[in-house]
Amino acid sequence: MIDVVIVLTLLALGYGFGTYREKKHFKSIQQREAEYQNIMVFESRFPPEKDKHAGAWLVQGNVVVSADYFKRFVAGLRMLVGGRLRSYETLLERGRREAVLRMKEAAKQQGADKIFNVKFETSSVSKGEGNAVGSIEVLVYGSALKSQ
Repeated sequence: MIDVVIVLTLLALGYGFGTYREKKHFKSIQQREAEYQNIMVFESRFPPEKDKHAGAWLVQGNVVVSADYFKRFVAGLRMLVGGRLRSYETLLERGRREAVLRMKEAAKQQGADKIFNVKFETSSVSKGEGNAVGSIEVLVYGSALKSQ
């Protein structure tokens, strides 16, 4: 009986701490997105020809985000019956948004105000037990432009 209590306590602690850290990270992302909202990001390959720009260069942002134990546990249960893995969806959303912010930060440091031809790459960096997702890396890159 004590073993069950210990497992449930550890799961509750993992869930509580993981949720707290995730909410804190999302809040930080929202604040920084407001700060960098003036840097426009486009997936189109080329900027409009009428736009005059002083220079172009490659900018990138990347992040490695780890899944907490509770997310892995819930995803493992969900894989038994199938369906969406919502616990991993938030992990990917945080990774993508953080990587874009880091790319925008790099562009701002170099004086750019637009980023074109933006591409995303996502990969699993480490595997947990039984090939469960441990950490993911999100890389985003594009061509930064400085308007005249």
